Amino acid sequence: MGVGRDFIGPFQLIRLIRSGNTTQVWEALRDGQTERVALKILLQSQAKNKSEIEQLKHETNVAKNFDHPNVIKIYDYHDSYGIPFISMQLFNAKNLKLEMRERPEFLDLNLQEIVRSCAEGLAHIHEKGWLHCDIKPDNYLADEQANVKLIDFSIAQPVKQKFSLFGNRNAVIKGTRSYISPEQIRRQKLDVRSDVYSFGCMLYELASGKLPFTAVNPNDLLAKHLHGNIPSLQAANPNVNLDFANLVTRMLAKKPDERPSDMKEFLLEFKRMRMFRGGVRRRTNE
Repeated sequence: MGVGRDFIGPFQLIRLIRSGNTTQVWEALRDGQTERVALKILLQSQAKNKSEIEQLKHETNVAKNFDHPNVIKIYDYHDSYGIPFISMQLFNAKNLKLEMRERPEFLDLNLQEIVRSCAEGLAHIHEKGWLHCDIKPDNYLADEQANVKLIDFSIAQPVKQKFSLFGNRNAVIKGTRSYISPEQIRRQKLDVRSDVYSFGCMLYELASGKLPFTAVNPNDLLAKHLHGNIPSLQAANPNVNLDFANLVTRMLAKKPDERPSDMKEFLLEFKRMRMFRGGVRRRTNE
């Protein structure tokens, strides 16, 4: 079978979940099966794009290494039905970026547990020998019960490899500018502390509703990651506990040696503290 209005190969398309610049994610049902899956499908305009195809293949190969409740399961790469796509676990949830915008009260009530789950998922992929390289709220899903899944391994790279794209100073910078580590900007060799930095940027935003660094143009934003003073999380949200604010500040250190050594170290400290004085984020009208 090829691509039809409601089918792609043996998969019946049920519902469009989200659409991006190069892919769409659909809820789908495979012929003869009752369990629904998600399909990440290249847009028709990208169906012959070798770079996008390689990213789908790469994401599938990377994610097959993972088995953790806080990491999305990816099953297979498909290219026999006229358009490339991957099949994966269906997880009906919004990403944390959307939750911040649409349901901040949900985060207020569940953020401590959500952060712990996010960290444990990231720690798992590190233990399996991979760096995510694009940690941000958009790449974590959280459902109504505050269950969390880490998604999108399209630019993940091995922790230890002889040659690295990020070690090539002529390579294109990969990652999202608001969360990118100084090492990624400099295209240096990466280790897990690069993801620790990005996770720290995400924590700052989740705890305060504000990004740690903002700028009027992309180059100025990158310069702030490289050279800007680390902003005070307590100034952004006075309800944040000092010990948690200090932990986030260490995660945002310019030098990797000054950050927590890995997500296990972060979790050891995080589990002993509360993020907020009042137990929740306590939003302001700012």
